[in-house]
Amino acid sequence: MKIVKTRKALREAIRGLRAQGKTIGLVPTMGALHDGHVTLMRAARKQADAVVVYIFVNPMQFGPNEDFDRYPRPWKKDVGICRAEGIDLLYAPSVEDVYPDGYSTVVSVGSMSKELEGACRPGHFDGVATVLAKMFTCITPDVAFFGEKDYQQLQVVKKLVRDLDLPLKVVGVPTVREANGLARSSRNQYLNKKQAAVAEALYSEMQKASRAIRMGRDISETLQSGKKGLLKAGFRKVDYFELRDAETLASIRVLKKPARLLVAAYLGTTRLIDNIAVKP
Repeated sequence: MKIVKTRKALREAIRGLRAQGKTIGLVPTMGALHDGHVTLMRAARKQADAVVVYIFVNPMQFGPNEDFDRYPRPWKKDVGICRAEGIDLLYAPSVEDVYPDGYSTVVSVGSMSKELEGACRPGHFDGVATVLAKMFTCITPDVAFFGEKDYQQLQVVKKLVRDLDLPLKVVGVPTVREANGLARSSRNQYLNKKQAAVAEALYSEMQKASRAIRMGRDISETLQSGKKGLLKAGFRKVDYFELRDAETLASIRVLKKPARLLVAAYLGTTRLIDNIAVKP
């Protein structure tokens, strides 16, 4: 595995892979790698000749009171995971390399990025879209892999690629879960034992709401019940518990086509997000 830390070295490495006629699969990450990331790497291996991973904790997608400074950065462990998975190229740039002095360009995907996570974390998806536009330009992948756990992000990235006519395919990979249903996340390590036990209610309440909606129960009442269930279980705050169109993320009043139930809630100071498919 080759490790590069500058854009210049990255471009040289990519040229080398292209000169060998290899297709490139990209797995974008912020590090603190877990089984969910490994699933993405293995999906990439099946669909591309060479797999590129980047690890970059992107300051543009963190708000002023969020966890940028304390976000986990276990570099040696992450490198070990990448080596074990046979990753061809690991790009681990500094903030200064990605956003050099004087950088001022921001990429915004529009209305889809302003709701749900976008409303709770203003500017978050602008940061995601900006860094991905830069990475896609430098790495020129044929296909890029994203976990469905961050479902709104996945839809924003697909729209970014469509709108900018970028020559790559975006693939969503199903969420990897713990035995209790909790979605794997780098932020799960913030939870203490008691909070980890409470966290399983997130998946449980989503499943309960999905069943109720598919049985024809009133959607608005079901969503309110889901919020109350999380608060009763021990969650401190629920940012949203929403049913949206699976592709456009528009609000849904009647379930007539594939939808997605999306949830964000706080356990103590830790914010967890999750989602599941809801089909008619």
